[in-house]
Amino acid sequence: MDKQRPYRFIITGGGTGGHIYPAIAVANTIRDKHPETKILFVGANGKMEMQKVPEAGYNIVGLWISGIQRRITLENIFFPLKVIVSYLKARKIIKDFKPDVVIGFGGYASGPIMMAANSMNVPSIIQEQNSYAGLANKRMSKKAKKVCVAYEGMDKYFDSTKVVLTGNPVRKDIINVERKRDEAIKHFGFDENKKTILVLGGSLGARTINNAIIKDIDKIIDTDVQLIWQTGRFYYDEMKNKLIGHNTTNVRMSAFIKEMDLAYSAADVVVSRAGALSISELCLAKKPVILIPSPNVTEDHQTKNAMALMKNEAAKLIKDKNAVGQLVDEVIGLVYNEKMCQLMAYNISKMGMPNAANNIMKVAIQQIT
Repeated sequence: MDKQRPYRFIITGGGTGGHIYPAIAVANTIRDKHPETKILFVGANGKMEMQKVPEAGYNIVGLWISGIQRRITLENIFFPLKVIVSYLKARKIIKDFKPDVVIGFGGYASGPIMMAANSMNVPSIIQEQNSYAGLANKRMSKKAKKVCVAYEGMDKYFDSTKVVLTGNPVRKDIINVERKRDEAIKHFGFDENKKTILVLGGSLGARTINNAIIKDIDKIIDTDVQLIWQTGRFYYDEMKNKLIGHNTTNVRMSAFIKEMDLAYSAADVVVSRAGALSISELCLAKKPVILIPSPNVTEDHQTKNAMALMKNEAAKLIKDKNAVGQLVDEVIGLVYNEKMCQLMAYNISKMGMPNAANNIMKVAIQQIT
């Protein structure tokens, strides 16, 4: 290619933060290293990427696309039409923007734009975030140039000549959180001599995790442990009402934590779902974690993600159905087990890949001829 011409990338992915934030992290790395690069995002109309991507400073085009519902709905009737319309629009986007490479991070919009790229001989690369590859990515990989993965052994799903171990990109502020402990303790108004538990259920929340915490909240309070609790916006009001009458001196509850780097820094132990993005952040935060995989995800991939850590003694796993009644006792036992916490923190830190965004950028640039 003409070395004087700026790179041009289409980045696609969305629907959840697990697809959007890694995509933005890679875009930010490309922009930092190659400021002249032209980047266009493609998302799904009505999904969170249509808000989050412009907030990050990038242009985004929306496609009329959604997933197939598990029940019979009007949405499903329109699905074939949506695929055709989105595919035709994707072809026009590629024709007009003329990307050097299309990078897909998963989500509804990835399918049409990746199919269009492949049919128009535009190089494409896939980023598979989970330890278990989904059906869509397995299909797309057949014509993709490379597949960037976050776990060893992914050649059982993809052509081994295409697989590149890059890691999952995360926000830069998650790296080296251990240096921010004093700032974190001050931010939350905590006592540095007390143990702190961080409970996460994602931006929307996790009903099981919230119910497990609220059921045994007095155990946490009586143990004199400090609690940072992200309920998710769906459950905040309900949990806030249920906390009335309890001693909340050591409890910091919110719908969403903006300063996630400080939350990780303050925590001695973390409770979390097992989404790919969450696990990648936990590996870099180097924190002992109890994972409660969501049972409501495609092909139970969160359990498979959690098992990848358990094999390395880097996490504990509690099944969703067992969390209420079991979680609080487990987390209190762990937070006071210094030896186990140190072992888990060491093991999970070895699985972190802090240069993932840069690795993926390099793979993308290598496809430009």
